[in-house]
Amino acid sequence: MDKFNFPEEEEKILKFWQENQIFEKTLVANKKNKNFSFYDGPPFATGKPHYGTLLPSSLKDTITRFYSQRGFYVKRNFGWDCHGLPVENLVEKELGIKSKKEIEKLGIDKFNAACRKAVTRHVDDFVAALTRFGRWGDYEHAYYTMDKDYSETVWWVFKQLSDAGLVYEDKRVSAYCPHCGTPLSNFEVNQGYRDINDRSIYILFKLKSAPKSEQLDNLTYFLVWTTTPWTLSANLALAIGDFEYVKIKIGDKFLILAKDRLDSVKEKYEVIKTYQASDLIGVEYEPLYPEAKEFYSGGDFKSAFQIYQANFVTVEDGTGIVHVAPSFGEDDQTLGRKNDLGMLLTVDKEGKSKTNPGKGVWVKDADKLVIDDLKKRNLLFFEETIKHAYPFCWRCDSPLLYYPVKTYYIKVSAIVKNLVKNNLAIHWVPEYLKEGRFGKWLADARDWAVSRNRYWGAPIPIWKCDKCEHEETFGSVTDLEKKSNQKIKDLHRPYIDKVIYPCPQCGKGEMKRTLEVFDCWFESGAMPYAQFHYPFENKEETEKNFPADFIAEGLDQTRGWFYTLNVLATALTLKDIGLGKDQPAFKNVVVNGIILAEDGKKMSKRLKNYPDPNQIFDTFGADSLRFFLISSAPLGENYRMSERLIRLTFQNIILRLYNSYQFLDYYQKLYGLDGSTLLTTGKIDDFQRSLKTIYSEHGRTNFLDQWILERLNTLYAEVINYMEKYDLAKAARAIDSFVADLSLWYIRRVKSQINSKEEAAERLLIFVKVLKDFSIIAAPFLPFLSEFLYQKLRAANDPISVHLEKISEKDKPDQEVLAKMKQIRETISKLLDQRIKASLKVRQPLASATLPFELAKEQQQIVKDELNVKVIKFAKGKLTLDTKLNQALKEEGILRETIRNFQDIRKRNGYHFGQYAQFAIVGDQTAQTFLNKFASELKIATNLEFDFLAFDTGEIGDKEEIGRFQLMANEVIVYRKTS
Repeated sequence: MDKFNFPEEEEKILKFWQENQIFEKTLVANKKNKNFSFYDGPPFATGKPHYGTLLPSSLKDTITRFYSQRGFYVKRNFGWDCHGLPVENLVEKELGIKSKKEIEKLGIDKFNAACRKAVTRHVDDFVAALTRFGRWGDYEHAYYTMDKDYSETVWWVFKQLSDAGLVYEDKRVSAYCPHCGTPLSNFEVNQGYRDINDRSIYILFKLKSAPKSEQLDNLTYFLVWTTTPWTLSANLALAIGDFEYVKIKIGDKFLILAKDRLDSVKEKYEVIKTYQASDLIGVEYEPLYPEAKEFYSGGDFKSAFQIYQANFVTVEDGTGIVHVAPSFGEDDQTLGRKNDLGMLLTVDKEGKSKTNPGKGVWVKDADKLVIDDLKKRNLLFFEETIKHAYPFCWRCDSPLLYYPVKTYYIKVSAIVKNLVKNNLAIHWVPEYLKEGRFGKWLADARDWAVSRNRYWGAPIPIWKCDKCEHEETFGSVTDLEKKSNQKIKDLHRPYIDKVIYPCPQCGKGEMKRTLEVFDCWFESGAMPYAQFHYPFENKEETEKNFPADFIAEGLDQTRGWFYTLNVLATALTLKDIGLGKDQPAFKNVVVNGIILAEDGKKMSKRLKNYPDPNQIFDTFGADSLRFFLISSAPLGENYRMSERLIRLTFQNIILRLYNSYQFLDYYQKLYGLDGSTLLTTGKIDDFQRSLKTIYSEHGRTNFLDQWILERLNTLYAEVINYMEKYDLAKAARAIDSFVADLSLWYIRRVKSQINSKEEAAERLLIFVKVLKDFSIIAAPFLPFLSEFLYQKLRAANDPISVHLEKISEKDKPDQEVLAKMKQIRETISKLLDQRIKASLKVRQPLASATLPFELAKEQQQIVKDELNVKVIKFAKGKLTLDTKLNQALKEEGILRETIRNFQDIRKRNGYHFGQYAQFAIVGDQTAQTFLNKFASELKIATNLEFDFLAFDTGEIGDKEEIGRFQLMANEVIVYRKTS
């Protein structure tokens, strides 16, 4: 090839894989071998594929390819996430829907039909992108989480948890999205925090009764702080901590607050009295909004509007006195339930206030109206703006409220110890996540709200009697069909909601399904079983694949999919039902960081601050992107998408390996040799032994060849070791290091040693073996380039594809050979530093170098060539260069520089390696004399034929100037004839 177009070569290789069913052949080849199970987190196909998809794909595909080449049977099921708020929010925007009421007006059937269509619109784009990326998987038989079979397994999982006593219903204050009209789980909430500026106010609550042993003063107030003025209409209590409190006087008012929070008072004050917390408990105060009583329910109103002690009160901010609204806070509700406070539900489910001030207004907008009202009533002591973290919906970006909603919960708190224990059995990469981000999250795990008051999702399989509230949970469609005497084809709303049957308990009511659907995270957490429709089908296969040997996703999934997988796996295996007892969901997990734009900012289509993936494929090929993603950052750390760095990867890996092959190809053609034939002749079943045989026949040992073979052995050892630890970055860097050694050291050194067909045959025998073996170990990382190289080198009896080759351990590396070469290279580096200090270029030959240790003749030659010295001397303790120059050395230096100039001109003008050319050189008499003197050396070194002319360019005829350079301070012009 005159011009190497790697993207085009990749396209040819894709076609080769598809036409020859190479992926399928890898499965067949290992079918009877040990299983290596892999769970793939299903992506949403509602949008175009992006780097966030390609990054984990590079990790997944590399590891599964590696274990396949290690001889394991690695089935790679592919699937698509379909349900949940992400899809619903997308469809709402497309249909111009702004609320749940509008969805119901349109019709749940029509809305869900639009959702069903949306989730598959970009499946073909995803498959095309992942295929072009080289990601192998069973796309043809992919599962969809909206499939009836998948949802039935989700029912089965839920039923198992329900039977184990791990499911309950509760009306609890939890994070709630007023736009989506549904609660969110705590791990979903953690995905949406952002810093905002909010109003912070200090309010006066007037005392209605006095503290112990004290007369009530008509102008005494509790000073209370809040950042949610809209919740004040729902106030039912004030809470204090176990601190000292003080009464201070400001003007004619008396204020009570924590002694440690006196610095929050910005006015001059006088301390009048000090209290213990016990002095204030039970003290009553006047409600701010007594008219809100019409919205009261669920408790004893006599318990309200007094002081209670609570351990959630701190003196880190505020006043040490906390406003308690049991309707709108988790701690508040806990305190309210303990003291039978009930609740004032003064906000509707759309987040609008039901009371004045601000009736009918969105609560965050109502804040200003509440503050204005407090000012008018002289109850606002102080107002300021603070910056703090506030939760937003992870999908629709609406501010969340804490709101009482009836929800089904998984009792995660009951299995926390099991979760923590199972986590210890998981190998995390990076390791610190095990007891860090993930471990700490598990240790504090709370019960999981799994039902959503939405439409597009797997239905909660609970039916309740509308008379006696008898409840039944179903774990299969068959059971429901028998109970209801109805044939069920679609488990989605509204169809499943129409399945009604008589109550078997009271005989009077009707059993109707609770209208909630599952949290989509519950569905994805059930994937290990639902992808196989377990236990209704594929029982043996599911149990054989559980727990997964390996999974991989991004860092955000530590509080998402990684978490839900383990909650469900741990809950399911509390008893041995065929999946083992007390098991995690996976054994090994690789976690990538977030992928950012080159400037460190979030990738943005609007800002166009990252290159299009297709542009990268078309310019550098998929392997360049894959290798960049695998090697550019330690696992767990963030990545920066950089076209510049991908280009560098292309140059340092792809082009270097291609040029290495070109070196081989050149000598094969030059001497009429065939690389694949060399593989099948020359006794290379045991190549190390064969090599010794070859060289013993010639009475010599080639140290450079020995070294590259030991480097190959080292590469195999390192890659296998790192990959078995799932450390892809280190494995990739071992490949990078080997490529540099092969290209920049071995090939560069070996070129000067090939001067005959015999030498070429010996060297190519070694080099074919090295390059072919390299293609096998590198195949999981560089699947396209490895295939390209392998197809050039494979013998007739070899497997049809490099991906059908097995990765096996090589001989243990000879550390003596490796150490000696390391010593030589370090010595060369130090002596090159001496050249730099003496301002002598490497092309300038020197008389000698003195080393502090002995070297064999061939090893000496490496040092001589690299340092460009004539003689190597040895003297204990000395490491020096002789930097004196005589005339002969000076001329040789000029010759080396001239050769380099001619080679640069060849390269710039498109002459490929080894291509013969004719140039005409014009210069003064001094230059011509020099060039004539060294004509034979120049011809051998550059594969050029020269016409030397002094001054008169008319003798050349039609000509084209192609370069100039300085020769002994005189300019030389180089032409090529055009006719």
